[in-house]
Amino acid sequence: MPSTPFVPLSRLPNFDPRRIPVDRVDSDLPAVDGERLRPDALQRRFANPPRWQPELLAEKRFTDREPARAAVLVPVVMRARPTVLLTERTAHLSSHSGQIAFPGGKVDAADADAAATALRETREEVGLDGRSIEVIGSLPVYVTGSAFIITPVVALVRPGFALHPNPDEVADAFEVPLEFLMNPANHHLQALEWEGMRREWFSMPYQDHGKERFIWGATAGMLRNFYRFLSA
Repeated sequence: MPSTPFVPLSRLPNFDPRRIPVDRVDSDLPAVDGERLRPDALQRRFANPPRWQPELLAEKRFTDREPARAAVLVPVVMRARPTVLLTERTAHLSSHSGQIAFPGGKVDAADADAAATALRETREEVGLDGRSIEVIGSLPVYVTGSAFIITPVVALVRPGFALHPNPDEVADAFEVPLEFLMNPANHHLQALEWEGMRREWFSMPYQDHGKERFIWGATAGMLRNFYRFLSA
């Protein structure tokens, strides 16, 4: 049987986040109750948001490039057990290659707002028809170390859709149970001293039929804020 090709998760030399020790696992924090993960409960939460504080807003920058505004879709698929649709980026992309990500990308001048960007990029990346999507709100802006200023747009997605991933951008698309992502026992804090600075990030490794989906960095950070929002 041929071996699975190694896909680097960072362009930094000699760095693989999968091999960095875990500093902390937040198993002492409560998981979000399953009732709060139901589509109607998510709609109510965004319609009447509680007072809460996002945990992560900006990563330490590691580039001198000009900041760029972007938006991603956080697509909650309305299955009996809700899931989140994620993508694996292709290995040749110039930024965040090989990483697990929400569908999304840079704001276009013609986009009316962040939701329009997220919906357009989702259609271009995975072929998900906007008629299957209901935007219910957004999470706080998240600034990556690579200087992307990202608005996470949360939406409900009706099952029964067909995906058509763009092979130039998306190597794979898959779903992860929302209850897994909203359980801090699955949130691993990792840290690394690099260029005289301590860098920290969350990771949420998920076993998908024997394949590890290593969710980390900005995607995990936005999911961590989603957890804080739902558990407030």
